[in-house]
Formats: sequence, C-alpha cells, structure tokens
Amino acid sequence: MTAKVIVACGSGVATSQTVASKVNRLLKEARIDASVEAVDLKSVDRYLVDAAAYITIVRDGKERAVPTINGIAFLTGMGQAAEFAKLVDAINASAAH
Repeated sequence: MTAKVIVACGSGVATSQTVASKVNRLLKEARIDASVEAVDLKSVDRYLVDAAAYITIVRDGKERAVPTINGIAFLTGMGQAAEFAKLVDAINASAAH
C-alpha cells in the first residue's frame, strides 16, 4: 500500500507544491512508495485521516495525530536530511501497521 504524505501551506498553491514536488523526488530516489499531496491549511485535517506524515510550512500550533515534519527544511535545504529521515521513519512506521 502506498503511504500518503500531506504538505500544507496557507493557500495550498505555491510553497506546498514546491515542497511536495521536492519531497516526491527525494522519495523516488530513495525508492520509497509514497504519494505526496499539497493541500491548503484550512482543509488539512480532512486529508490527514489516513496519512503517514504531515509536512507543514506554517506553524499553526495544533497537535496532530500523525508525525509532523518541518517543511521549511525542504525549501531552504537547512536540516533537510534530518527532516527527510523523520519522514522516512514515519512512512515505515505507518507501513508496519
């Protein structure tokens, strides 16, 4: 089963799309089966129901039931390896269930 990863920013358009395509590429390179979807912040909770991880660009302070990854790292490259490792762990953990 393909793991689902959700990326959200304020509008669900520019920034989240950029991060989603970068994460998608990184996952493909690592041969990890996951789909990455960019959504807007207002509808994020609806998409998180069966998601393996949530990559956020905006800190909204809400606790989520799924692992939350810092999306800024994928924009800047700073700390990207650590956040990608957390994402891979989250995907692997969801696959084990």
